Amino acid sequence: MATATLIRTDEEIQRDVLAELKWDAQVQPNEIGVSVKDGVVILTGWVDSFLKKWAAEEAAHRVPGVKAVANDIEVRLPSERTDADIAAAAIRALEWDAGIPSDKIEVTVSKGWVTLKGEVEWQYQKEDAERVLRRLSGVKGVTNLIVVKPRTTASELKKKIEEALVRNAQIDASRISVEVQGTKAILKGTVRSWAEKEEAERVAWLAPGITSVENRITLEI
Repeated sequence: MATATLIRTDEEIQRDVLAELKWDAQVQPNEIGVSVKDGVVILTGWVDSFLKKWAAEEAAHRVPGVKAVANDIEVRLPSERTDADIAAAAIRALEWDAGIPSDKIEVTVSKGWVTLKGEVEWQYQKEDAERVLRRLSGVKGVTNLIVVKPRTTASELKKKIEEALVRNAQIDASRISVEVQGTKAILKGTVRSWAEKEEAERVAWLAPGITSVENRITLEI
């Protein structure tokens, strides 16, 4: 039986976004303004770090009924760091993270904004590089242009994902089919629960070189 879709008003969404901001210890809600129009949340105000700006955006996305988030929060640093200082700190941070191939990544800083370029083999390495730099003092934003380039073929990726699904005790791999197009994995089949569907997607994301997962798995009724 189909489940009715819950329609939420802009006022309800605004109330819950403000509550979520208060709940998140990384954000000071009095620094941030929240308005909502047709399910789209607009964040305004200013904060003293890019991490806070990003945390506010993530908090808004967690609220049911939010269709999109426009993040107009401004980052104002209490004391400006030079681009050279930020670049040096960024390189050290990447080197300290054992999971990131720092020698494959180029860092450019302009007016506090960091741009990342290069090639990595895994999607998580691209995401980790950005996450590490968001926390640095003086960083106003990060543009992540790192390319995920696998060393394996599509057929090898397909085999790796299928084998990983079989190894996972939470998944009935016999009911899931895998297709790989370039760096995109497509999952099909039926599963017994939403948790099993999400776990299958998580497993696919772990394959080297996968940059997107299209989860077409349906729940068994």
